[in-house]
Amino acid sequence: MTHNKPNAAPASQLKSRRGLTALLTDHPVEWQRAADPVPYEAALHQMETRAAAIAAGEAQEQVWLLEHPPLYTAGTSADPADLVDPDRFAVFKAGRGGQYTYHGPGQRVAYLMLDLRTRGRDVRCFVSGVEQVVIETLAELGVTGDRRTGRIGVWVDKPDGTEAKIAAIGIRIRRWVSFHGLSINVAPDLSHFSGIVPCGITEHGVTSLADLGVNATMADVDAALARNFIRLFGPIH
Repeated sequence: MTHNKPNAAPASQLKSRRGLTALLTDHPVEWQRAADPVPYEAALHQMETRAAAIAAGEAQEQVWLLEHPPLYTAGTSADPADLVDPDRFAVFKAGRGGQYTYHGPGQRVAYLMLDLRTRGRDVRCFVSGVEQVVIETLAELGVTGDRRTGRIGVWVDKPDGTEAKIAAIGIRIRRWVSFHGLSINVAPDLSHFSGIVPCGITEHGVTSLADLGVNATMADVDAALARNFIRLFGPIH
């Protein structure tokens, strides 16, 4: 998949971006991509270890791109009744904010180990910045994503007039260092979401780039994520 140039950001997105200037630093962030699916428990251990090292001044910030084997995770607000099919996949307590979500092949997960002590110490602004990276990444790929009042994540209007979630966001902050992060549905098996009530929302569905007719590869998504992360958060290496 190729793109001649990124789509121009709508005025509402530009306004949102201008309010996020505190997130931008000139310290390069390590940008790492896992070649193979990473088991969830191993990822959680690595995230927590890296975040602790960043807080102690012993490691630099990191964004870690990966996929997981099929699994469900429960955030700190998860309602057990929302786990519709508890025997379908392994279920992990994530320790992040939010409720139940699904992770699996075809979904780009980006874990963000970033030091908010140098990025404004404003959790709400940080989450908004993460949402903005996703929104502008989707715009490059020809999809209009947006925030919806009272709902976490990034949403789209489908051609049939329904609303659906295309990206989930769940963040945890410890000693002003973030971990966990975001996931974008590129081309996962959407039927796997039926084992849970995603994010506790029953009245709206879940979609993906592939479901919307966008033939983007994971490399396309990664490249767009990198460009938009640099614009809002600063350099990577």
